Amino acid sequence: MSDLAPPMALTETTAPSPWRRQIWQWALPIALVVLFLAFAVADSRVLSPANLLNIAQQTSYVALFAMAQAVVIITRGFDLSLGPTVSMVSVGAAVAMTAAVASGSDPVAVLLVGLLSGIALGAATGLFNGVVVALLGVSPFVATLGSYNIAIGIATTLSAGKPVQGMPDLFSTLLYRGDMFGVPAAIVIALVVGLVLHLALTRTVFGRSLYIVGTNPRAASVAGLPVKRILVLAYVLCSSLAALGALMLTARTGSGEPNLGGSLSLQAIAAAVVGGTSLAGGRGGVGTAVLGALFITILSNGMNLTRIDGYVQMVVLGAIVIVGVVLDRARLATR
Repeated sequence: MSDLAPPMALTETTAPSPWRRQIWQWALPIALVVLFLAFAVADSRVLSPANLLNIAQQTSYVALFAMAQAVVIITRGFDLSLGPTVSMVSVGAAVAMTAAVASGSDPVAVLLVGLLSGIALGAATGLFNGVVVALLGVSPFVATLGSYNIAIGIATTLSAGKPVQGMPDLFSTLLYRGDMFGVPAAIVIALVVGLVLHLALTRTVFGRSLYIVGTNPRAASVAGLPVKRILVLAYVLCSSLAALGALMLTARTGSGEPNLGGSLSLQAIAAAVVGGTSLAGGRGGVGTAVLGALFITILSNGMNLTRIDGYVQMVVLGAIVIVGVVLDRARLATR
């Protein structure tokens, strides 16, 4: 009798079956539905039109930050400084706008000053992170942890630890109170950014290069790709997207807030990883980031409505990151 395993056994041990891959594809959407229905049963306010609109708007902010994290996670990195960068951009843009208002500039000029200064601060932070990671060879954890503290220091120094007031109404009207065909500005901006980023990741040389670098950096270098430049650009794009989100949140609060970033770094990583962006690199994108953001938003919204303590919510969010990493490893085993 032959010692060779039958063909079926060989197939099962050498490649995951299609139904396992399908389970992973549908796991998060099913979990979203179950989670939403569970909270709806616990509190009927979950289904109210006002709350559904609130979930959509909140998801737009979280999705922007999750998309930002996804860009660098695809390259096997991450950005711990995202939250403090949001605070720094909020304060920096507010200080620039109040100075422009004091100089007598017209509202449009003040608005441009705020937008450009905010995006510039974000891009500069990303450039710093990218240079330290790609050119100096420092691990993303250490590099972005260092810029985490730098950004907090700058935000606190510029604002003296207090909210910065005096921004023009046009700023909040454009990025928060405004709408397009009845759709709030935040949702419109997130949709446009998501579409552009999706096309950039899937239809451009730069986007495809990100996935190649994340899958196998050494092979990408051998193939002639400028790996270091790609990594730097990934961190610049990440922080620039975070800066845009920071400007939107600043328009929502109506002031530059030195504590605006809060736990956004953890939320963004959790959303990206839970959605399916792999910490092993080379896998993920806009769709996974949006799904993860929706999951985190529904979870947070439901816990707030059911009056779960804020500290307990932090425990849950931390646990979700751990679970997301475990699930990521399980997903890799089925590829």
